[in-house]
Amino acid sequence: MGKVSRREFFEEMIATKADQATTVAGNDPIYEKYANKELPRGLSKTTGSLNEYTGQWTDKEIIHLLRRTMFGVKYEDVVALRTKTMVQAVDELLSAQTTPAPPVNNYNTSSYFDPTGVALDDTWVTAPYGDSTVNSFRRLSMTNWWIGRMIYQPERRITEKMTFFWHNHFATEYTVVAYAHMMYNHHMILRNNALGNFKTLVTAITKDPAMLRYLNGYLNTKTAPDENYARELFELFTLGKNYTPIYTEDDIKASAKILTGWRYKTTDWSSYFSSTLHETSDKQFSSFFNNKVITGKTGSAGAQETDELIDMIFSKFEVAKFIVRKLYRFFVYYDIDQTTESTVILPLASLMMSTGWEIKPVLNKLLKSEHFFDVLSRDCFIRTPIDYVVGTFRTFDIQLPSGWRSDNEYKVYNYLRSYMSQLGLEPNLPPNVAGWPAFYQEPDYYEKWINSTTMPRRMQFMDMMLNSGFSAGTGTAIKIDPMWLAKKFYSPADPNLLIDFYTDLLLGLGLSKTLKDTYKISTLLTGQTQDYYWSNAWATYISNPNTTNTNIVKTRLVSLLTELTHLAEHNLC
Repeated sequence: MGKVSRREFFEEMIATKADQATTVAGNDPIYEKYANKELPRGLSKTTGSLNEYTGQWTDKEIIHLLRRTMFGVKYEDVVALRTKTMVQAVDELLSAQTTPAPPVNNYNTSSYFDPTGVALDDTWVTAPYGDSTVNSFRRLSMTNWWIGRMIYQPERRITEKMTFFWHNHFATEYTVVAYAHMMYNHHMILRNNALGNFKTLVTAITKDPAMLRYLNGYLNTKTAPDENYARELFELFTLGKNYTPIYTEDDIKASAKILTGWRYKTTDWSSYFSSTLHETSDKQFSSFFNNKVITGKTGSAGAQETDELIDMIFSKFEVAKFIVRKLYRFFVYYDIDQTTESTVILPLASLMMSTGWEIKPVLNKLLKSEHFFDVLSRDCFIRTPIDYVVGTFRTFDIQLPSGWRSDNEYKVYNYLRSYMSQLGLEPNLPPNVAGWPAFYQEPDYYEKWINSTTMPRRMQFMDMMLNSGFSAGTGTAIKIDPMWLAKKFYSPADPNLLIDFYTDLLLGLGLSKTLKDTYKISTLLTGQTQDYYWSNAWATYISNPNTTNTNIVKTRLVSLLTELTHLAEHNLC
């Protein structure tokens, strides 16, 4: 098969108008033409090791690290990390995050009041269920709260990105789980264990009310065993599939019997074990698990079988390899060849097992490695819809009016939720239990984010944010202030340095000097060739920011930013 350049792929997607395009990549003839038909094994890839990176520490390395570990790059974060070493920067990102305040009532209006008495701006997570109407409002509140956390997180931490990683790994849909309290508690399990112990996290998820509902664990009884969760525990959450020798169907059936009896309460949203519903027979496993027998137990002791099952699963090295591969594809690159398997995956899997299934040491080793910082490991992602939309707010430091109540704040987050959904990713609503296909489906992986529907919509989002913005029913236009970011730069009057500044922050790959000069002349210099056409305009604006001078500078900056954000490289991470 002939190779297709990345630029060809993006440009063909741009060529079709969004309102004329199909919405599913698999039914998109342009996507089918240009997407990977096989893994790109012919491309140059890093052979860097897990040895600690000792190369240069410039803005390019800092931006690469921030792009992969947070949703978008804030210039303030780049400046702050310049004063640190690479090791210190990664240590800070992997530090514990302050527990955020919970989601609140944003839905009370002049004609609707929370039936459980929760006031506007107060949290509902400790309130009773109420009814289906308020529950629907709360489900939306929870998702919008998380989007707000992604944008306005107060610390430089990997936590939001890792929480999303686990959300995709232990995928649940709010439309199936149904209860807002369950979704919030499930989210907090992911958040609180984001950098903790993988085995502990799997144990918690196995007994989690949201997962019990989502995969029918609460329907699993000795008279009617339900294999749904047991199968996903093996195939999606711990061991994976498609290797030999492997566990058997009988192993899954035996596991389903072990898991009988788990139920949940809607009074305090906890899970509990019902011994009367538990299958008490001995459970025989295959040679993959060394023919282990988990002895059936009666009474409350039956709950111990679940822990024994997880102990048995986590005795297998395949679990470590499976989750490390998934972390690698999320933070580095989707194609794992034999060299990467032997020099990165296997050592990290061994590290995970030797530390008792701790996640943080694995990420610490990976994110500080030569392999991660190699230039061939950079700019090879297509940004997810969250990285694209949330990243726009973070990079351009779009602030909401001070003093706004949660009803207006959450309207903004809800608008972004809806827009991300149009781009193919709505938090808390993955397509199924496997998560979003872009994270696991060969051979196109991240290419699934881009098709002839989503690519034009990405550009439309940037056009909107650079011009009219959106109000989402708040009465206030939410949009990019192009001067705000420029003012933060140390030399905005120099058009060459200013373009360097923007391209570093906004583009996954740098531009040639020829292209930079082209954009400089056509936008900042308005067709002239001398740099002072911009320098003088900026100086005049700074000394006298009246409407005329402001509009001159604003028009040129919007023109430049439109050109840059329409480039294919703006979609790379």
